[in-house]
Amino acid sequence: MSVTIDNGPMDGPDQIVPEHSPKRSFGEHIQHIVKAFTTKEGLVGTYDYAFLFRPNLPFMKKSKKRAPFFGLQDRMPVVLALLLGFQHALAMLAGVITPPLIIGGSANFSANTTQYLVSTSLIVCGILSAVQITRFHIYKTPYYIGTGLISVVGTSFAIIPIATKGLSQMYSNGMCPSSADGTPLPCPEGYGAVLGTSSLCALLEIGLSFLPPSALKKLFPPLVTGPTVTLIGVSLITSGLKNWAGGSGNCNGRPETGNFQLCPSNSAPHALPWGSAEFIGLGVSVFVTIILSERFGAPIMKSLSVVIGLLVGCIIAAATGYFDKSSIDAAPAASFIWVETFPLSVYGPFILPFMAVYLILMMEAIGDITATCDVSRLQVDGKLFDSRIQGGVLADGFNGMLAGLCTITPMSTFAQNNGVIALTRCANRKAGYAACFFLIVMGVFSKFAAALTSIPSAVLGGMTTFLFASVAVSGIRIIATVPFTRRTRFILTAAMSLGLGAILVPDWFSYVFTYKGGNRAKAGFFDAIALVMETGFAVTAFLAVALNLMLPEEDEGEEVESLAGDLVDERRAEEAEMGDPEWKGHDSENGRVRPSGSTNGNVELSKA
Repeated sequence: MSVTIDNGPMDGPDQIVPEHSPKRSFGEHIQHIVKAFTTKEGLVGTYDYAFLFRPNLPFMKKSKKRAPFFGLQDRMPVVLALLLGFQHALAMLAGVITPPLIIGGSANFSANTTQYLVSTSLIVCGILSAVQITRFHIYKTPYYIGTGLISVVGTSFAIIPIATKGLSQMYSNGMCPSSADGTPLPCPEGYGAVLGTSSLCALLEIGLSFLPPSALKKLFPPLVTGPTVTLIGVSLITSGLKNWAGGSGNCNGRPETGNFQLCPSNSAPHALPWGSAEFIGLGVSVFVTIILSERFGAPIMKSLSVVIGLLVGCIIAAATGYFDKSSIDAAPAASFIWVETFPLSVYGPFILPFMAVYLILMMEAIGDITATCDVSRLQVDGKLFDSRIQGGVLADGFNGMLAGLCTITPMSTFAQNNGVIALTRCANRKAGYAACFFLIVMGVFSKFAAALTSIPSAVLGGMTTFLFASVAVSGIRIIATVPFTRRTRFILTAAMSLGLGAILVPDWFSYVFTYKGGNRAKAGFFDAIALVMETGFAVTAFLAVALNLMLPEEDEGEEVESLAGDLVDERRAEEAEMGDPEWKGHDSENGRVRPSGSTNGNVELSKA
């Protein structure tokens, strides 16, 4: 078994394959595979498997021995690759199933259709993650598709606010059907419009992938992406909390009549009014379990804390009668892509918001790929790194287009798996391929997806609220890298004022356009503007890009000097107010505050 010695990041250039190693023949490949599955070294190796399962309890002695690091091309045992791949797949699970569950609910799909979307999401994520991990060279060009790293992809959270708002708009304008009493009916046409428009807008990210990474970072710096990602998370938390309290569907308004007086419906097992203490308690059980897993869990538990919280919540819900087994019993044994289809179309109001989504996905991909290179101990600059960025962004756009054609919403590069790499000290692509295998298997066996769709909303809410808050925190972390000058503060303030306002008052722009005529193009144009202005992160993204390009850069030295002067003035005011007899003034020549008689500046504030 070959492992990498833990000497920190490598200084030499990293390679996708060894530079001078001869290609293996077909017979040598077969011999290598047979050895891997028939020998103890190839199957199990000498890895300390207990390291992954050793809990972090106060009374337990911590081991000082560190697990070996498996590099990109190191040999690793088959069992370990499968185990770590399963860990990667479970770490992705919550993020992969959440968007189809929420969007399927917004389109009022039946349990069978939602189960199909969850199955397809798992299958498509497994297939398209393999594209990112493999890294294909485009014939007779210097370009690639994929990163060649454990860069896994999952269904994007960024699409959820636009899809839910857009579907609500379609029900209002009659594109989606409703019953005579106003109850929304399933809307496959609306979901098909989401898929068709997202596939079209993916061409934007594909085109931008051929620009140098430096140019992309200049156009979309952290000053733009930070507040946008933050507001994506903030807007999603609303949906998470609604589910935590019982559901985000028709029951959350606590109607006094009809089939939705109770959540999720009057006929559901253990149905209760929205906001009941029982629902809140179910969500709390998930949330507290996530915290306890992080505090006391073994390395494998820490990376799976969200899934463990979901599992505990499901056990409690099953024991107290919240589960409905009918959808699981009715689900087919297997499923695959295109078992159900939707009429693809392009919905004009979606185009501008979806373009903003793909710009954000592109910048997220650049950041996530950089982080993956870092935790994989590969170079984070140079031609090979730039090639990985180009291939990763191209694959991200390509995957978004393919996902729409495979009846699922756009993909994005997942960041949480970088934590798995850091915890397990394994950057080997074999673990990535194993994760793809497990995702596809989970999706094909549709009973598994049916069990996921039958999870009570309160349990999902406790999990998704945590996940969505982590998105907001990621945005705050990006903002923290921005130097706070007067210019950057102004751009952040201007961009986030409208974005936060649109989240807090979602219908603030609904009554600006009063056109009721029959011109569908004109009505669609007005709907597009309204959708952008009422989607907090979209208006923030466009405004931040515009202001960043319009406002000239400032001299940061002058800004720091001004801050130092402000501190001097504050100190003078404090001394004067306290009536300090030793205060005599301010040495303006060298920018120091000194008491009377001080010659060496014992009390001083140095000028920046």
